[in-house]
Amino acid sequence: MNDIVRKVVPVAELPKELRSDFDPTASVEITGPSTGRKRRSIFEILEDAARLRKSGAIKPVTSEEAVRRIRALRDE
Repeated sequence: MNDIVRKVVPVAELPKELRSDFDPTASVEITGPSTGRKRRSIFEILEDAARLRKSGAIKPVTSEEAVRRIRALRDE
């Protein structure tokens, strides 16, 4: 089972009962066990996207429209 690094935080942000084990000026990695969920393949993701497009939940976007949106966000 792999651990997933959730966050790096200063020791000062830890609960009091955990702070005493660490240098107060240090940072620590908060980790947790993997969720055990199966990773989806790219084919499963693409099938879901096709299903959502077909149902109308995802609207098709042309390359030009995508570029226009990105440039508008960049220029904000």
